[in-house]
Amino acid sequence: MDATDRIFLAMIDYFANDPKRIQHLTKVHAFARLIGREEQLDARTQFVLESAALVHDIGIRPAETKFGSCSGALQEQEGPAEARRLLENLDIDPDVVNRVCFLVGHHHTYTDIHDPDYQILVEADFLVNLYEDNESKHAASAALRRIFRTPSGSRICKTMFGLEEE
Repeated sequence: MDATDRIFLAMIDYFANDPKRIQHLTKVHAFARLIGREEQLDARTQFVLESAALVHDIGIRPAETKFGSCSGALQEQEGPAEARRLLENLDIDPDVVNRVCFLVGHHHTYTDIHDPDYQILVEADFLVNLYEDNESKHAASAALRRIFRTPSGSRICKTMFGLEEE
């Protein structure tokens, strides 16, 4: 079993009895994987991206326990330490762990995105959240203009939500 599968299974265990969160991370991972491949990321960046997609919401449980809220800011605050514990227990390379923890700690911050793994993670999470939150076509169009930068993510967003060419 490869490292990505080990992380995936660990996250299923982590969110045991919470199928909604397991479904969410599965969909974000699928979109991140696809967009990363379409954008031709190198193997290391692709692995970082997929790992981050799987663990991106790991801060929800500690945020809810400590604060009774799972706001994006609290997820970013609580997620990196939780992700670090999980990934280190799986013997993931320390450099990968550090980058994944950075991404987990910023996946609800939509400014100063300069790296493809960060951009793609945000786009994949948006694709899933727009659908899961039953957002309007107008909201999807606004997200397309404001958030999406990769050709692949933009194309998926347009196709998925039936948006006119922008």
